[in-house]
Amino acid sequence: MRHLGYTARVVATGFVVCFLIVLLSSCSSSASTSAGASAGASGSTPPADAAGTVWLCRPGRAPDPCTSPLDATVVPATGARTTVNPQAAADPAFDCFYVYPTVSRQKTDNANLKIQRAEIEAAVSQASPFSQACRIWAPMYRQRTEASLAKGLGNDPAADSVAYKSLLAGWADYLAHDNDGRPVIFIGHSQGAAMLIRLLSGRIDSNPKLRDRMVSAIIAGGNVQVPTGRTVGATFKKIPLCTSQAEIGCVIAYSTFPNRPPADSNFGRPGQGVSLQSGQTRTKGVQVACVNPAALGGGTGALDPWFLAAASTPPAPAVTTPWVTYPGLYTAQCESAGGATWLQVNDIAAPGDGRPVVTETLGPTWGYHVDDINLASGNLVRDVQREEEAYTAAHH
Repeated sequence: MRHLGYTARVVATGFVVCFLIVLLSSCSSSASTSAGASAGASGSTPPADAAGTVWLCRPGRAPDPCTSPLDATVVPATGARTTVNPQAAADPAFDCFYVYPTVSRQKTDNANLKIQRAEIEAAVSQASPFSQACRIWAPMYRQRTEASLAKGLGNDPAADSVAYKSLLAGWADYLAHDNDGRPVIFIGHSQGAAMLIRLLSGRIDSNPKLRDRMVSAIIAGGNVQVPTGRTVGATFKKIPLCTSQAEIGCVIAYSTFPNRPPADSNFGRPGQGVSLQSGQTRTKGVQVACVNPAALGGGTGALDPWFLAAASTPPAPAVTTPWVTYPGLYTAQCESAGGATWLQVNDIAAPGDGRPVVTETLGPTWGYHVDDINLASGNLVRDVQREEEAYTAAHH
């Protein structure tokens, strides 16, 4: 499916285009209007708030990419298709703080805070399903651009520092002016996951009050590290990995692959690749964390993948809804071998099942990184909802 990690693919068809047009001007159902919008116009950037934060997503913004429609066509291996219509929570008691992955194609080392199509698409694809469980806050931040990352993940610590300080400013603004003591779920992928690792280790891990406010964190494709065979330590001293949906204040971390990550992989191996973006250089006595979003307690679980139909590669079957989901197509389990730890994704399609399956779009060193979130989107939303129930019970 489409890549929202380090190489943004601009998709200008169907629902995504219509939503982008809303953000740019007004949304028309005509093909000619959509075609005109696909010429590369960037998103409309609202003014910064009093603290200097530009918000990609925030409650009350209209339109808001993190609250886009979630109507989906369910495509089974056999039998009739059905449609589901999940709704954003009307008045959720929980907040989600989302940090988007590398999408900027600006030519500088660090992006500016202008909202462009790539950030909007990332928010729609990765964050909007969580609107069923929380209010979503997503600050723009001065992330390292694709041009900067082409120098190497560990080769520009100054640019990494600029990105983190920018993200930290957005978090501080939210915490001071908008949180009001509400419990928070953190969500990040790829560079966004690396930024969240820095934020959680620097500001949450050693702060009991903020740890108590943390419901959970989803850190996909970021290489959280733990001492070998343990669930806490290394990256975080006090924040553990999640081991059940009844556990709170914990982390769901994983990277998806179809088989063991190669020796030079960007993910699944400690002290290299994306680890370097969060300053994790340790390689001995540690392993990259893996928590299966389809089975937090371990073992094999069925994945519940959700993809934007207009952005699907290979193409999704013709549907009229913005989303498409494929039940019974994948299972997953955590695996460790040869110094690597990863979420093993298994294609369990029977012979003759013509539904599209994900591929290693960028090669074996990336695995299924481009689809880390979408492969398990339905599972992750349910994980968060159950964790919210546990948090409410614990804080009643």
